[in-house]
This record gives sequence, structure tokens and C-alpha cells, in this order.
Amino acid sequence: MIAVAAPGGHAYRWRRRLARGAVLGLTALLVASLPWLWTTAGARGHVYDEADAPAADVVIVLGTAVAADRRHPENRLAGRLETAAELVHSGRARVVLVSGDGGGASGDEPAVMTTYLTERLGVDPRRIVADPYGLDTYDSCARAREVYGVERALVVTQSWHVSRAVTLCRHLGLDVDGVIAHCPGCGTALFVEKTIRDYLASGKAAWDAVLRRPPAVHSPADSGVRDALTS
Repeated sequence: MIAVAAPGGHAYRWRRRLARGAVLGLTALLVASLPWLWTTAGARGHVYDEADAPAADVVIVLGTAVAADRRHPENRLAGRLETAAELVHSGRARVVLVSGDGGGASGDEPAVMTTYLTERLGVDPRRIVADPYGLDTYDSCARAREVYGVERALVVTQSWHVSRAVTLCRHLGLDVDGVIAHCPGCGTALFVEKTIRDYLASGKAAWDAVLRRPPAVHSPADSGVRDALTS
């Protein structure tokens, strides 16, 4: 007797494979998104626009690339500094901790940040403390707590980065609120690019947090922030 395949058998098997692949794909996407969901949930209720930001003694400005001349901030960094300066001038922050890579590929981030704050934005240099070893977001948060003794602060960065920064800082023991920085000249393409980059970077952030890794550069305690607050 010759077996006859059930009508639609091939189509049924194909649909089952397709459904199984979709389930596996969605599961993989969910697992890959867990770090991003962690950073988003961890920052909920702690992110503000500049106009609505609460007060804190210290505002941390996270570094990023400087301009091609190596003497001025590029747009993203300028926006962060301008937002921090507004917080100081409005009395919602007293000291600015500029944290970035002092030997960065584009230039000395904290030095450029300090110069811009003092010469362009009118912030008293006695109110500025520079950390040249904030080599990434995790290190900036960890060193603010461990080296400079910061316990309560505002952290300023752009919208695509602020949740990750807030969640990492809070995980490391800082009572922080995030303030969304200005971004002059930042278009939609840049926003999309940086959002995707930050989504991918959330995996490393979660891994660093789980391992509680020490900052890349170890430094003794620095009284700079405390001195600036009492000067």
C-alpha cells in the first residue's frame, strides 16, 4: 500500500518551524534586552529636565569627545556643560565635578571642560573639581563615590545616556538624579545612532555592576569636592 501524505502536511511543518523560530527569536531579543530594561527601570523617577531638576551640592558632568581642535567641547559635551552651569547659576548645585578621560583620543576632556565652564560660562574655578580618570560611565560613578566622597549629586548627560548613568551611579551607592543635557545641533540621525549604541552598552554596564568591578585607575581619597564646598 502506498502512503499518501496528508493534505497540507508540508505547509503545516513549515508553519511550525516558522512559529518555533519566532518564539526563539523573541526569547533571544528579550534576554538581550534585559540589561537595557534594568537601566531604564533603575532610573525611573530620577530623571529630570533642567528646568525641573532638584537641588544637590554636586553636579557631575560626564565627559565625551572634544572638538577636533582639542581645545573646545563638541556639541554634546558643550550641552552638558551649559546645563551644569545653569544648575550652578540658579543655585541648584554648588560644585561641578567634571569627570572624563584626561588622555582621551580626542584630547584632555576634563581640562577642556574646566576651561569652557570658567571662560565661556562664568563658573567660579573654585567650584570646579576635575577627575581625569573617569574613563567610562561606570568609572565616573565609582570614583565620584570612592575617591571624591560624593554621596548625593545630580548627573548631567544627554537623554539617550541618562538612564544608564543614573542606574549605574545609584547601584554604586550614590543618591543621584539625572538631568537631561542640552544638545545643540544634534539631529535625529545622531539621536538614533547614540540610542542604539547605548542599548548595546547596557550589557557591559550590567556586567560591570554584577561583578562590582573596581575603577580602571585606583586613586587615594581626594578632598577636592569637600574643599570646594567649604571654600
